[in-house]
Amino acid sequence: MIELKNIYYSYDDNALLEDFSLSINNDKLTCLLGSSGSGKTTILRLIAGLEKPKRGEISINGKTVSRNGEIIIPSHKRNLGFIFQDLALWPHFTVFKNISFGLEGRKEKNIKETVTEMLKFFNLQEQVNKFPHQLSGGQKQLVAIARSLALKPKILLMDEPLANLDVKLKRSILNYVKMLKEKFNLTILYVTHDHKEAFAIADKIVVINSGKIEDSGTKEEIINSRNKFVRYFLEY
Repeated sequence: MIELKNIYYSYDDNALLEDFSLSINNDKLTCLLGSSGSGKTTILRLIAGLEKPKRGEISINGKTVSRNGEIIIPSHKRNLGFIFQDLALWPHFTVFKNISFGLEGRKEKNIKETVTEMLKFFNLQEQVNKFPHQLSGGQKQLVAIARSLALKPKILLMDEPLANLDVKLKRSILNYVKMLKEKFNLTILYVTHDHKEAFAIADKIVVINSGKIEDSGTKEEIINSRNKFVRYFLEY
């Protein structure tokens, strides 16, 4: 379980999160749903250890990873993957090298076998020697996901990963995302501003507005929410 307790986080003296608490259950796909600037990405970055709360505590599976401005367990030891909105693929690396890069840094064994497994699962075998500029938008997304999963994380954080794809490609990638949880035994925290994406994949949806939780629950519970902001947000 991922737990954020009484988090206070500010940027340039502007409070983005105040007394914010959230629990994410293991082996579930949870969507943080909200408009731009609501605090969704900040929450991911705090969990990942890329930012630290000025007050409050974050724990992962019972281990405190940060508390009151102190990083206790650094990002690279939290056993999580992070897929950024801009994907951050290495432009001068082939698909194979992009996926294998983290494994090589860890000096893992059986690198070729692991990369081959990823290529097969995501149907990228024919792209193995291509560079990112030679791939379609959907293929780039799959390479970014494969690169994260090759390191066998227990938690996968996804920050608006489909924001730049058309509707048809979104449907295709969302099908992969739904399969990831069972195939790789993952806890997934997925950020989006699109309620249709959240409804398509989430076990639980948490609606965020200005750094606060407006409501949370299943798709059906959110659709039938009596919260004024949620009802307003779902109209768009």
